[in-house]
Parts: sequence; structure tokens; C-alpha cells
Amino acid sequence: MQLGAIFPQTEIGSDPVAVRDFVQAAEDLGYAHLIVFDHVLGVDTSHYTDWQGPYTKDDMFHEPMVLFGYLAAMTQNLELVTAVIILGQRNTALVAKQAAQVDVLSQGRLRLGIGTGWNPVEYEALNENFHDRGKRSEEQIEVMRALWTQDVVNYEGRWHTIRHAGINPLPVQRPIPLWLGGRVEAVVERVGRVADGWFPQFAPDDEGRATLERMHGYARAAGRDPADIGIEGRVSLRGTTPDIRLKEAEAWRDLGASHLSVNTMGAGLRAPVDHISAIETFKETVASVIA
Repeated sequence: MQLGAIFPQTEIGSDPVAVRDFVQAAEDLGYAHLIVFDHVLGVDTSHYTDWQGPYTKDDMFHEPMVLFGYLAAMTQNLELVTAVIILGQRNTALVAKQAAQVDVLSQGRLRLGIGTGWNPVEYEALNENFHDRGKRSEEQIEVMRALWTQDVVNYEGRWHTIRHAGINPLPVQRPIPLWLGGRVEAVVERVGRVADGWFPQFAPDDEGRATLERMHGYARAAGRDPADIGIEGRVSLRGTTPDIRLKEAEAWRDLGASHLSVNTMGAGLRAPVDHISAIETFKETVASVIA
């Protein structure tokens, strides 16, 4: 398994030096990739008094594409990964252009994880339809792959019209790898049919194995080899011990995961340097699993 670190979005702060230090430390420690979460807006709970979402306006989120432009210049080998960017609330051609630019600047180190999101307030503010976001995402995938691989695109779909136009420069990777996040059945089916990989967001247990097997079935039904679809497991420091983390890493390995990432947020770490120390310790903990 390739080992990745999750960028501690909500706890890293806004100091660009701290951002740089964490990311460069991850690369120096031998991490293969860096995962960045995404939210454009957070709600004010004094207005949304019955809010049940996990994030609010008080949670910090660096914008992934701008962040990756910054990180591309200060890393050499680290794969830059969104897990996930909320594609349905963004203009498709613009995301394709931004992703291509990041891929060019990083010399082919972008993996674009996409999802449909859960926050209708963000969709409203960004003037996108919250209710058709799942089905629309499939057309968005088609459009982006076309824009990444063709000099000139002519596309007429339900939601997109491109008449004899293209982006320049094209990305290094043609196409950029597209991974999906989520675990509802429609996403499981979509992963098997069209995705390059999956952030499944389930535990590596019997239920998770059954869900993974269903995805494999969808892949075979679409004429695809399930082995060609990457799987990224995730281990959190929050509420766990080193022994539990090792067992979870082993379970993901046994489930056939191609990638594994560690999340240090929510574990009571007080400063960026503490997050660096945590990913160093985690790598030592799971060294026998990823060797």
C-alpha cells in the first residue's frame, strides 16, 4: 500500500510557513501522497440553529487548487490528492482547467478525488443544483476527461455544451486519475463503472468487505477488471491507540487496499509541529504493513 498523510485542514492554521513545513515533512518522511479535504463555505450556526453538519464557519478549509499550486513548487515527489473536491458545486470546465494547471505545475502529480457533497447551503451560495448533483457528476466526469485528452472538444450533453473548444495547456496525465468518494449504493455502482479509484469511507470489516465485493460486481458488469480500481483506506488517530491503528492498517491491506492515509485531526494536537510528530510516529507504527 502507498502511504498518505491527510492535510490537517481545520487545525493547521493560516501561516504559509506552517503549511509548507507540514507538507515538506510528510514528503521527507517518505509519505507518497497528501490528501486535502474541501469546503468553500461554512454555515453560521447562530442562524442555522438546528445544524447537524460536521463543519461550520469556524472550521478552516484552504482552497485545494490554490493550495496545490503553492505546494507544487515546494515538493518533488509527493502526489497531490483531493479527497474529495465537491465537484457538483463547481463549474466543470473551470475545474478541468484548474486541475490541468496543477498537473502541469506538479509534473503529473495530481489525483483528483471528487464527490457530491452534503451541504445544500454551499450549493445555494455557489448557484448550483443540490438535487441533481449525483447524476450530473457522471456527465462532469465525461466532460473533464474529454477536456484533458483532446485539443478540441465538441460536447452536447444534458448539462454541458462545449462547441469546438479546448483547454491549453493539457495536463501531463491524459487523463488525470479520477477517484470517487462516498458509500451510498449509487456511488458504489458509479465507482465500479467509471472511476479510477475509490475513497470508500467504511470500516475494513465484514460489512466493508461486502460493499467492496458489490463494487467489484458492478465493475465486472461494466466489462472492467476490479483490480484496476484503486482503494484508499483511512486510519484516524482520534480515539485510537497504536495497536488499533496497526490492526486497522492490516485490515485494509487484507481487504486489498492500494493506498492508506492517516488523519491526525481531532486528536487533540495543539500545533502544526504536533501533527508532524504524529505522522512520523504513525509511519513507524505501520512500517511492517506497508513494507
